Amino acid sequence: MTLRSKLFATVALPVLSAAIVVEPVAARAVSQAQEAVAPSARGEQGILVAQVTCGDGSEAESADACPQAPAEQQAPAEEQQAPADEQPPVEEQQPPAEEQQAPAAEPAPQEQQAPAEEQAPAAEPQAPAEEQPPAEEQQAPADEQPAPAEEQAPAEEQQAPAEEPQAPAEEQQAPADEPQAPAEEQQAPADEQPAPAEEQAPAEEQQAPAEEPQAPAEDQQAPAEQQQAPAEEQQVPTEEQQAPAPDATQGEAPAAPDQSSADQAPEQQGEQAVIPAVEPPEEAPVPEIVDTRTEEEKLQIAEDPSKTAETVVLPVDNGAAVLDSDKDADNSGGEGVREQRMQLRSEEPVAPPPESDAAAQAEAIQVEQQTLEANIKEEGTRLDAAPTFQVPQTVINNVTNVTNVTNNTVTQNNVSNQVTEVRVIDQVDDRMIINVGDQIVVRGDERERIRYDAQDSYYEELSRGRVRETVVRENGTRIVTVYNRYGDIIQRSRVTEDGDEYVLFYAPEADTDRPHVYVDVGRSLPPMRLTVPLDDYIVTVSDEPDRNYYDFLAQPPVERVERVYSIEEVKSSARLRDKVRRIDLDTITFASGSAEVPLAQAKTLRKVAEAMEKVLAKDPGEVFLIEGHTDAVGSDRSNLVLSDQRAETVANLLTEVYGIPPENMSVQGYGERYLKIRTQAAEQQNRRVTIRRVTPLVRPVAANR
Repeated sequence: MTLRSKLFATVALPVLSAAIVVEPVAARAVSQAQEAVAPSARGEQGILVAQVTCGDGSEAESADACPQAPAEQQAPAEEQQAPADEQPPVEEQQPPAEEQQAPAAEPAPQEQQAPAEEQAPAAEPQAPAEEQPPAEEQQAPADEQPAPAEEQAPAEEQQAPAEEPQAPAEEQQAPADEPQAPAEEQQAPADEQPAPAEEQAPAEEQQAPAEEPQAPAEDQQAPAEQQQAPAEEQQVPTEEQQAPAPDATQGEAPAAPDQSSADQAPEQQGEQAVIPAVEPPEEAPVPEIVDTRTEEEKLQIAEDPSKTAETVVLPVDNGAAVLDSDKDADNSGGEGVREQRMQLRSEEPVAPPPESDAAAQAEAIQVEQQTLEANIKEEGTRLDAAPTFQVPQTVINNVTNVTNVTNNTVTQNNVSNQVTEVRVIDQVDDRMIINVGDQIVVRGDERERIRYDAQDSYYEELSRGRVRETVVRENGTRIVTVYNRYGDIIQRSRVTEDGDEYVLFYAPEADTDRPHVYVDVGRSLPPMRLTVPLDDYIVTVSDEPDRNYYDFLAQPPVERVERVYSIEEVKSSARLRDKVRRIDLDTITFASGSAEVPLAQAKTLRKVAEAMEKVLAKDPGEVFLIEGHTDAVGSDRSNLVLSDQRAETVANLLTEVYGIPPENMSVQGYGERYLKIRTQAAEQQNRRVTIRRVTPLVRPVAANR
C-alpha cells in the first residue's frame, strides 16, 4: 500500500462521516485559492509538483481537474501534522488557510462567520502565495518558527488582504454560531507556523489597516508560546483585534487621530524643552559682567540709546543694565550674552516710540463691549466663602525667534515649546513662594487690599471655572473682578452708583483653560532696543524732586504693544514691563530687612501721588504696578517676601494717605533679581520701590470709549 493510500485509509475516511463544517462558498474559495497558489509556488519558489491529489484520493494534473469535494473531505489536522518525510504537497496544506480568508467579492454572511476560535494563527494566511516557503521550511521546529514579537501583528491585521484594508468586520471574522473545529485545527501544526520575519514583513506592511499600527503594544508583542497556543487563547477581545466595522468601511476614519494632532499643532510644533522646578541656591552670587566702556561712553549712549544696539547701562560705578530684560540676561551668566543680544538687536529695525497709547496698540487690539458687559451681568451662584485659586503643575512658554532677513540671508523661525514645572515651596502669611523652572517667585493675595473701606463683598461662581468678586463701597461704587481658576484677572471694572462702568483690566487671553500665570510670554519677543533718552525712561525721585511726574506718567509706551496682556503676564515678564517707563522711589530708604516707611519719608510720595491722581481724573481706569526690590544681602526667598511687603506698604500709603483707589494698583515683589548696582554688599539704591503705568499693557484703549 502506498503512503498516500495509507494516509487516506487511516485518516481521511473517518472524516467523511463528520458534520458539514464549511459552506460551499468556502469550498469555492478554496478551489480559487488553490489555483492561485499552485502555479505561483511552482514558478517562484521552485517547488516541482507532478500532480495534485484531490480530496477524494484521486490524482489530477491540476486543481481544476479535481472534482469539488465537500468540505468534510479535506485533510484534518492530523494529516497536516504528519512527520516531515510524510507531508503531502503544499497544495494540500493550503485549504485550511484559504477557508478563513474569503475573497472580498463573496463576503460570507454574518451567520456563516466562524467563531474567533476557528481563526488560524496570524501569519498563516498573510504571506503572499509567491512567498510561501517550501515544506521543509514550514516544518521547522516550533521554537524557531514564530517571527520576532515586534514583527507579529494581531491576527486580524494579518488576515486582512492588502487590497481590502477596509473590509467589513464580518469578512475578517467568522460567525460565532458555526460549529467549532477540532482543537487540532485550531492549533496550527508546526509546519504551518508563521514564516520567518523577512518573509512576513512585506505582507504585514501591505495588509495592516491604517488604524492598526495603533494597536496596544501587548497585542503586537505576543510571545512565541502565545502564538502557538490554541486559537481561543491567542485571540484578544474582538474590539482589540480589529477596528470597529464603521472604521473598517469608512476610509476617512483614520483621519480622526490626525485631526486631533492638528488641533494640538500649535502646542507641539518645534523642539520640546522640559524645565523641571529646581530651586536656585539660597546664596547665588551676582554674575560678574565686565564692561570696558568709560563713564563718558556710557553717558553718551544714555543720551541717545537708539544709535547703538549695545546693552544700555546706568552711567555709575557698577551700574546695572537699564532694561530689566537685559538684567535677566546678565543674570544668566552666559559667556558673551551681551554680544549675542547686541547681534539680535542689530537685526531689528529701529522704530520710533509710539506717540500715544492708541498708537501703541494700533488697530491690532479689538474689544467687544457686549463681552465686557456679559462678564458683569452674567448670572452666577453665590459662594459662602472666598475661593482658593489653583496653582498649575506646569505652564508652557512658546519661544519663537522671529524670522529675519539680513543681507539676503533668511533666518528661519525656531520654536521651542518650554514645558515648565511649577510647585509651591513655601507660604508666608498670604504669600506663596513658587518654584517655576529654575526661578522662584512670590505671589501675594491682593484681595484683602482691594476690600479696603468696603461695605460689603461677595463671590459668585460663573461658568467655565470662573469666579466673580464684587466689592461694594460706602458711596455705592462696585468693584467687580472676574478671575479664572488660577486667580488671573480676566476683567476688573468699576461701576459707579449711576451705572457708569470703567474697565481697569481686560485680558481675553486669560479667559482660557490654559494657565498663563507664571509664564514669561516676553521670551517670544526679540531683545528690546531702547530708543528714548535714559532721562525720559527712568525718573529717580531723589535726583529730580521737581520733575513734572504727571507728564512723565502720562507718556505712552516706548515700544508697540502686541496684544492686551493679563496683569499676571506683565508681572512675570521683564520684557513686557520694559515697554513702559518707570519712577524709582528712592527717597523711601527702607532699613535693611524692613518694609516699614517712616512718616517723614511717606511725605516724599506726595508729588508722585498727585501725578497719579491727575492721571486717574482723566481716565478712572488707569492701572499702576508697584514693584518692590531689595539688595543682594540675605537669601533670595526671604528677599522675595520682603520686597513684596515693601511694594504693598507703598500701595497702602498711596491709598490711605493720598486716596489712590486700591483697585487701580497691583503690587509685586522681585527680591534681588533686578539690582540697580551690581554688588553682593548692602546697597541703599537697591532697596527701592518702582512705579509704572501699565494701562496700555493690560487694557484695550477703546474699552472706556
